Amino acid sequence: MNIAIIGSGYVGLVTGATSAYLGHQVCFLDVDQKKIDMLRRGESPIYEPGLSELLRLSSSRIRCTTNGAEALPDADVIFITVGTPFQADGSPNMQYVRDCAWEIGQYLDGKYKLIVNKSTVPIGSGNWVESIICDSYKEKNGHLPEGSFSVASNPEFLKEGTALHDTFYPDRIVIGSMDSRAIAVLSELYRPLLNQDFTPPSFLPRPEGFSAAPLVTTDLASAEMIKYAANAFLTVKISFINEMASLAEKVGADVRQISRGIGLDSRIGPRFLQAGLGWGGSCFGKDTSALVCMGNEYGTKLHIVEAA
Repeated sequence: MNIAIIGSGYVGLVTGATSAYLGHQVCFLDVDQKKIDMLRRGESPIYEPGLSELLRLSSSRIRCTTNGAEALPDADVIFITVGTPFQADGSPNMQYVRDCAWEIGQYLDGKYKLIVNKSTVPIGSGNWVESIICDSYKEKNGHLPEGSFSVASNPEFLKEGTALHDTFYPDRIVIGSMDSRAIAVLSELYRPLLNQDFTPPSFLPRPEGFSAAPLVTTDLASAEMIKYAANAFLTVKISFINEMASLAEKVGADVRQISRGIGLDSRIGPRFLQAGLGWGGSCFGKDTSALVCMGNEYGTKLHIVEAA
């Protein structure tokens, strides 16, 4: 397939590099000329273990540009992977996503395209992106597009430092859409990962016993919420063990032994039970803030997430 990746940040680079490795033609589209120049030289704008090697292995199937006219018209699938940083009130800034949707609408030409929200976006963003694309197309052409595109949600679940492993050997792949065409296109795009029938990079061997990846298909809103719910649950888990650590210090218990003792319970699991300073990173803060804001918007207090 011909794939356009709008945004060559963390998610976009990993998505594009792995897609190219699996045999797809990939075009990175970004407004940052420095990033595009680096990619054209075969250099990664960010550090992620194995990413530079993967980009070099796949270079024959990768193009890079700052011009939408060179990336969007021929694309079968367009991934939106731009940032959604949180604002002062905790809500996400959707300006970059809006700009992407408007530009996409300028290049629809009647050939079916699948638009994929891979950025972490609030519930309802899929329908919002669709309406912006329609408005953009209508402004240029004088009428609404007729069945020439779909919008799907395909959230990412990447951990910094293991992003390529998380992509090639995922816990699950989530696709949100009510359009059967969108589900079919993304299922085909991800078929090598779902079936695990690709040849792994030499530096990233397939884990022993890993033979297939689960596919979760949902409606748009559910897929959008899965990403937020997953990150919120992990922050709650970290906050919980830190709370236990505070009590353990008072009563003379060892929180490391407590973590091991409860983590061996299959219902709980050992991951994210290491007590420490707290939680941070590029996603936990903004995603939990956005989830709390969405709850307030819909009149639902998320007490556990707020406490975390």
